[in-house]
Amino acid sequence: MVTRKNPIFDTATTLGKIFGFLGVSAICGVLVAGLLVPAAAVSGSAASGSIEFFDTLPAELQVDPPSQSTRILASDGSLIANLYEENRTKVALDQISPFMKKAIIAVEDSRFYEHGGVDTTGILRAMVSTARGNKQGASTITQQYVNNVLNANLAAEGNTADIKLNGVNKGVGDKLREMKLAIALEKEFSKEQILEGYLNIVFFNRDAYGIEAASKFFFSTTAKDLTLPQAALLAGLVNSPSAFDPITNPENAKERRDLVLGLMLNQEKITQADHDAAVATPVEPKVTPARQGCAYASTAPYFCDYVLHLLLNNPAYGATPEERVNSIFRGGLTITTTLDVNAQKVAQAESDAAAGANPDNWGASIVSVQPNTGKILNMAQNTSFLPTEGKFNQTQNFNVDKRDKDGNDLNGLGGFQPGSTMKPFTFAEWLNEGKSMNTNVNAATRTYPQNFPWKNTCPEPTVGWYDARIPGSFDLQNSDDGYYRNMTVLYGLQNSINTATFASAAQVDLCGIQKIVDAVGIHGGLPVGDNFHPPVKMTTLANLIGSTQTAPLTMASAFATFANDGKYCEPIAITSVSDQTGAQLPAQATSCRDAVKPEVARGVAYAMQKVLDEGSGSLIKPRLSTKTNFPVAAKTGTNDTNGSTWVVGYTTGVATAAWFGDPLGDQLRPGRNLTVNGQFYKAIDGYMIAGPMFSKYMAQVAPAYGTNAFTAPPTNMVNGTPVRTTPSPQATAPAPAPEPSAPPTPNPAPGNSDKSKG
Repeated sequence: MVTRKNPIFDTATTLGKIFGFLGVSAICGVLVAGLLVPAAAVSGSAASGSIEFFDTLPAELQVDPPSQSTRILASDGSLIANLYEENRTKVALDQISPFMKKAIIAVEDSRFYEHGGVDTTGILRAMVSTARGNKQGASTITQQYVNNVLNANLAAEGNTADIKLNGVNKGVGDKLREMKLAIALEKEFSKEQILEGYLNIVFFNRDAYGIEAASKFFFSTTAKDLTLPQAALLAGLVNSPSAFDPITNPENAKERRDLVLGLMLNQEKITQADHDAAVATPVEPKVTPARQGCAYASTAPYFCDYVLHLLLNNPAYGATPEERVNSIFRGGLTITTTLDVNAQKVAQAESDAAAGANPDNWGASIVSVQPNTGKILNMAQNTSFLPTEGKFNQTQNFNVDKRDKDGNDLNGLGGFQPGSTMKPFTFAEWLNEGKSMNTNVNAATRTYPQNFPWKNTCPEPTVGWYDARIPGSFDLQNSDDGYYRNMTVLYGLQNSINTATFASAAQVDLCGIQKIVDAVGIHGGLPVGDNFHPPVKMTTLANLIGSTQTAPLTMASAFATFANDGKYCEPIAITSVSDQTGAQLPAQATSCRDAVKPEVARGVAYAMQKVLDEGSGSLIKPRLSTKTNFPVAAKTGTNDTNGSTWVVGYTTGVATAAWFGDPLGDQLRPGRNLTVNGQFYKAIDGYMIAGPMFSKYMAQVAPAYGTNAFTAPPTNMVNGTPVRTTPSPQATAPAPAPEPSAPPTPNPAPGNSDKSKG
């Protein structure tokens, strides 16, 4: 600590405290009041009242950490986005340039190391100056710090109307309280602590609170690396951030900077040579805009927005929405997420490439999860979060539900009709009931009348029929002719034959399909009444081929169950949250459950590899090169209007949903001729555009997460001999006796389109 001078008037000495007290009570009650109100309004009674008032003022100040920026990070620690009400990053005093410390003291409080919080010499000097018609402030850095802390606490409480600004709405009582708190503060904290606190809290610009943020905003540097002219400019800026803004008022800024440099020279804080060189330096800001929020995320703005909504919906961060906003945008949190930056980069590139320039606003999205953890690895779509000329502008997230299960907003579009990507769940129940995938079914059946004897042990009734004899109805259709015949259940799935799926469903318990669908987390993406995650009712026949809107994240997580040997893991996005002290706050943890019997999951994987090897996805199998590939299981999907086309699939290490279509619901109609990204289509199916997205993405990303061979299903599950296994948690009803197996139907040449419409 520097030896204190001026012992008579210094509040740091015993005698000085006496005079200081008089100077802050009697004198401040009269003299300081004279700085703030017309002299004619001040009287001896006012001074007496001020003394009494001063004695009753509290001497405690709650110095909470100032509002700080929250950071959202990718899994590798790289920054995704900053969130803040006040852009501030706290730094220690030893991480601030010595020039800055000297400059701020020179211009704001030259006797900072000599007084005890209130500079009575400065007060008397200011009074004399004011009496001569030149109003001069007398607040010390300590007093300014007190004022900033009081205002910061009011802002944190939401009481912005009560904030006091010097010369605007601060009365005599406010000034006296500030002085007393400054004296008390100096007893509790060292000069270094006060200076550090002040430099971290002071306002420089609406996008720069504190010296670190100001250094980055105005000069694209750090507080530690500020040069002398930069430090002098920022120190001068504090007095009037608008008037001395180097961006909008460069001449004023230079004049103020040079004044600060002159003060530093006069106070022997710099040499004449340093002064002259700094004065000769032009004022040249190098601005780094403080772009806050997920809209300005460096990557994955929609994933960032999803993470933000998860936090804002979590009562662990505050009992009310207002408290949660305050905690997140002022709390200086560090939020580490599951995002894989490389996977996101690839997904974004493939999503953007799907529709190219995209004047017709086609939508494309890719989302992936890690099967054994539920971690969301990427979340991409081909739209611009911020309004951008020539782009498909969209703030809603294509990949997630509209609301969470409790009804809180997720800013999601709510999903799309999944089409034939729902067919593997009927196939799974077929295997779950002990049937062989190489059993023949009659896929020539196209009529399922109202009185058809479906097996359904659920309390919900079976809904729907396919019968052209009934007005307004129609027979079940396949996408292509030539498939209305006997075929194995395996062949029907791998070629996505609607009539084969229905022929299979006619021989199993619809309630069993329902239990599997529920167990793997599939639900509607749009609320139905008060049910924010309504079940996809598999007792409604149209849902066997995917008529209820379902989010891509939901589908990726469901398919990940098959990759994870039948264990479903809830999707998670946040691995850790810490506050500015380093204390850990609630985050998300891996949560998995048994959903499908392991042998059933293996059977589904076996069949869905066939989809890419021989069936509807044979043209889009991911390959590491033109000659080598790796094990991938997937299913294509297309809805009736071609408005949603999908490929959902997985390796042992990553599950992905790729979607392409019309998110606005007004573009695609059956039979419409389409041109997408310069290519003409009579209609689009899952393998055509969503397929290459999936294939190219998986070829680049999947190897990093493991592309081991899938565990083979039991031989009898494949070759036709009935398989008896222990009941699964979903299939509680006794399985009916399996039908006699039949030799596989010879495969024709694989079709080029998905047989999923219906």
